[in-house]
Amino acid sequence: MGLSSLLAAQSNIRLSNYWGNMYFLTPAAIYDKYAAVFSVAVKKQWVGIEGSPATLFASGTMFNEASNTQLGFQFVQDKVGYTSVSNLQLSYGFSLQLDYIWQLHLGLGGNYQYMNYDPSLMILENDADAFAYSQLKGKSTFDADFGIEFATKSMKLGAVSQNLFDAFAIDKRLQSNTNLFYVRYREMNQSPVNIGTGLCAIQIGNIYQLEFNTSAYFKFEQKTGYGYEPQLLDVGLFYRTASEVGLNFGFNISKELHVSYTYDYHFGSIRLGSSGTNEIMLTYHIPTKCRCHNMWY
Repeated sequence: MGLSSLLAAQSNIRLSNYWGNMYFLTPAAIYDKYAAVFSVAVKKQWVGIEGSPATLFASGTMFNEASNTQLGFQFVQDKVGYTSVSNLQLSYGFSLQLDYIWQLHLGLGGNYQYMNYDPSLMILENDADAFAYSQLKGKSTFDADFGIEFATKSMKLGAVSQNLFDAFAIDKRLQSNTNLFYVRYREMNQSPVNIGTGLCAIQIGNIYQLEFNTSAYFKFEQKTGYGYEPQLLDVGLFYRTASEVGLNFGFNISKELHVSYTYDYHFGSIRLGSSGTNEIMLTYHIPTKCRCHNMWY
């Protein structure tokens, strides 16, 4: 696989286990169960291929019950070969109660994006190459994301447009406009195992993808014998077109801290040099004093 193919991946940086943190996809993902949520993740894509993407992700959201608003930030850095693309986003989200069951979530994020190069990783054959590479300069730009989401206790239905400015730009920007539509349903009952399923449609220019996800959330009986503990363990499978499958596994270290691991494998031409993609995510929750009726547990 050529470097140009690897660089193309930087136009659409995305975590494998975004179902575990929908805020990574959309500023309209509002966590009204928690006063604050913080996440960090690292991802190494296509292990075994030299120069393959390595991604660092960090985010935080803070929800204000009095105003039904959420402020958030996220930072993503993606390295491919000798190039590095960073994205810093600040976001604002608003939650509106439509009726007893449905909520409307709206979110807007402003992005600062920067691309730079690491000359120490360049392989030069002659002085002419050295001069050419010395002319490479960092680039920066601004962009925006907008998302809308309808949510109940068990379902989320939403759409988001990432890098909106790129959709109207004449020249190609650092990251491509990406549009996503998703629906997610999860059982919310007192049984020891709840099942969740999701579908996400992704459009980047003339490239279209679908992802199907299903997960099982396990709860264990409390020592007192009254009901079950909140979710302690989750296992999921996903399929992403074309020819990509994955497994994710997560568990609660404590009531506030959750860790997850995701592995996915591409059965296309990439498989010839890669042993797959690995990703680890840590999420820390600070709960609110009271709970809304349609929260996801």
